[in-house]
Amino acid sequence: MSFTRTGEAAVDADPRRWWGLVIIALAQLMVVLDATIVNIALPSAQSDLGMSDGDRQWVITAYTLAFGGLLLLGGRIADLVGRKRTFVIGLVGFAAASALGGAATTSGMLFGARALQGVFAAVLAPSALSLLTTTFTDPKERGKAFGIYGALAGSGSAIGFIVGGLLTEYLNWRWCLYVNVPIAVIAVIGALALLRDSPGHAGARLDVPGVLLGCGGLVAIVYGFAEAQPRGWTDPMVLTLFAAGVVLLAAFVWWQTRAPVPLLPLHIIKDRTRAGCFLTMALAVIGMFGLFLFMTYYLQVILDYSPVMTGLAFLPLTAAIITGSTQIAARLLDHVAPRLLMAPGALLAAVGMVLLTQLTVHSSYAADILPALILMGLGMGLIFMPVFATATAGVAPQDSGVTSATINTSQQVGGSIGTALLNTIATTSSAAYITAHLTDPAQRALVTKEGIVHGYTVAIWWAAAIMLLAGLVAALMVTAKPPKHGAPQEAPVPESVT
Repeated sequence: MSFTRTGEAAVDADPRRWWGLVIIALAQLMVVLDATIVNIALPSAQSDLGMSDGDRQWVITAYTLAFGGLLLLGGRIADLVGRKRTFVIGLVGFAAASALGGAATTSGMLFGARALQGVFAAVLAPSALSLLTTTFTDPKERGKAFGIYGALAGSGSAIGFIVGGLLTEYLNWRWCLYVNVPIAVIAVIGALALLRDSPGHAGARLDVPGVLLGCGGLVAIVYGFAEAQPRGWTDPMVLTLFAAGVVLLAAFVWWQTRAPVPLLPLHIIKDRTRAGCFLTMALAVIGMFGLFLFMTYYLQVILDYSPVMTGLAFLPLTAAIITGSTQIAARLLDHVAPRLLMAPGALLAAVGMVLLTQLTVHSSYAADILPALILMGLGMGLIFMPVFATATAGVAPQDSGVTSATINTSQQVGGSIGTALLNTIATTSSAAYITAHLTDPAQRALVTKEGIVHGYTVAIWWAAAIMLLAGLVAALMVTAKPPKHGAPQEAPVPESVT
């Protein structure tokens, strides 16, 4: 234990570590907001590049598919090559892919650039979180650092809507991609100057069969959910993708028990608390990402908000997530068990969603939407920060990258599933409502709007139920106790894990 404390003191004595956190958080924010920043810009990009309605989803899906499918590989690369080196490589590659996408002259070129962004995001995100994990080990500082990180991870999607709206309205859609270049340049300079890390494990091997099975399974499942939206859940291609994904992941688990250097050491997910954190994250994000999609269309299509006004409408949600993470969860995590933050957070977010099920075509933002966004933001802040801090506690240094990747995988796969699942529910419910209520052709416009809102509210009920399930999982599975004040939180060496 004294060896661990000495190592921790050496790291925490670095006065530049908080500036290092700024760099890590900046990179994470860039990765998270890029999943949504192009949403508001999508109509402009579609018109400019002549995309069909069927193909436009690939601007979003190409990114999330590559990101979610390759995260485990990115996490293991971070462990083998070294976290700081992988972090810088990810930043440079992400900036180059962003520049390529901004300069796209065809839809195929844009889809390819977005996929390339996802590849480098899968390298960047795990190294960012594992650098944070190994830099802040003192419980008090760890709480603050993960509070900031959790706030950005939770609010990045909403910030993406705001930035996307501003850039689209006042410049053009290409700047939603170009904006990553200066951010990445600043982050690379900061990383080289401020971040410290031990080198990778010399002579270690990459688990190639594990890469093919694990990443192939995740890609098949994420791709299946992406295709379920336009094709339908019973389409043969969708069912084949799901079946292939399940078979590949089952084979992946079997191989991990036999691989000499496994891609995902199974002891990471066998831990009850850690598995509970991964599942809570996935379920919470399923509800949140679907809601972002509906609220964006509700504000623009039903209430006729401009892109900028739509982005600004999400600002209270972002502020509430930051408040919940940094001012509530980060201050309480030293004193209460993580599940006593995560479960009430899920309940609070679910209550906010239930308020949104009362939306009509005439709802007002201040009275009907704002209170719900604040409740949801506070709830998500109470979930994200403890999940990140608890899931990475007590992990051996050589496994910190892959553990971080597993959290990010939960987030990205959950987001992809949530968007596809809830959008399908909303579309089906809207069509059924319009068919049942359209008796007077003169009322077509009004009934269509009412049908769209009805579909949103049905899907939001599902989102609220999934959020409550996330709270139940947290309450039953996350059994970790609060870290002792002033004592090192489970030391990140195998010998000290209890």
